[in-house]
Amino acid sequence: MHSTTLAQMAVTALLVALLPLSLVWTSSDANKYRKLVWVCVFLTFDLIVFGAFTRLTDSGLGCPDWPGCYGAANPFLAHEQITAAEALLPTGPVTVFKAWIEMIHRYLAMAIGVLIVAMMAQAWYQWRKSQGTRAEYAPWLPTVLFLFVCLQGAFGAWTVTLKLQPVIVTTHLLLGMGLLALLAWYGGRQNQLIAPVRTVTASPPAMRNIRLLAGASAILLLVQLALGGWTSTNYATLACTDFPLCGGKLVPDMDFEHGFTLWRELGKTAAGHYLPFAALTAIHWVHRNFGLLVALLAGYTAWRAWEHRALHKTARYLALTLAAQIATGVATIYLSLPLMIAVLHNAGAALLVLLLTMLNYKAKYQYDIAKKAASGAASSHTPAARQK
Repeated sequence: MHSTTLAQMAVTALLVALLPLSLVWTSSDANKYRKLVWVCVFLTFDLIVFGAFTRLTDSGLGCPDWPGCYGAANPFLAHEQITAAEALLPTGPVTVFKAWIEMIHRYLAMAIGVLIVAMMAQAWYQWRKSQGTRAEYAPWLPTVLFLFVCLQGAFGAWTVTLKLQPVIVTTHLLLGMGLLALLAWYGGRQNQLIAPVRTVTASPPAMRNIRLLAGASAILLLVQLALGGWTSTNYATLACTDFPLCGGKLVPDMDFEHGFTLWRELGKTAAGHYLPFAALTAIHWVHRNFGLLVALLAGYTAWRAWEHRALHKTARYLALTLAAQIATGVATIYLSLPLMIAVLHNAGAALLVLLLTMLNYKAKYQYDIAKKAASGAASSHTPAARQK
């Protein structure tokens, strides 16, 4: 790609990032760094949802090269090539509409990268300026976030250059969810450092149990996200068009070997043959039934966390999101994958990641407070303390 095109793309990404940076700079929030972190959380959530829209509208190859579009910085400059490809195959992967969707997705991703670079630079500057005395500017996690977003960008490029290979697309989705979780954890830490909560809402054993439940729920959700990404990228969402049965059977005919072979082309087996329908059924059936396990454990976790004041709001939102996620999943099947419902289902998955991350962080913080309080109470009842 020509250096001029790269420069045009860099300028465009900076201009896109300038709007959220301006909002942060002009906001009334006393701590603008914390504001920047949460703006990144919001935009990353938006990027994941728009990425789902890109995938569901078959726009992933709307521009079949990377990082530009037919070697140009935007679809305006590549209009001739795009319209020629659309004329040859009007229902194909390259159309003017799909090209714009793909490039908007790329520019939003690049803008988030710019914001994370700004976050990392500010953290290192303030950390060195304060000689390491300001914990809110500890630069280690922002640096990890920068490396993480670079890895995510690499998988975004491979998604295009490897022609939507399912394992690459699924990994790209998981990395996006991971970036959202890391940013949410960092945002929770910023909140706690600025306005620490000292209230003890449970004993250490009780809060430890919630921590274990929240951690286990997050692990199960990670597996379910991988299964959901695998279902979507293999276009297996409508392999079962009834619920709770699949093809009229509780356990339909399934081909797990071909369905869960990771290294293969889209729609093909590892040997290069067309993927059998039984393989798609296996992918869908596993995702559907594993979702039941996630719902049961995460629902139980929300119920246990509900009674604690510091966790009540997060637990309530988690329960509501779980209910909505089940509803959109079933609606996707019965309504034959309407675009809006499918996008909402993906948004629900991202919201579950956000809420479970915050629940894990808050439970960890409450557990630490409870341990300190219990330790302080125990030391005050020692013989030496009573003599004083």
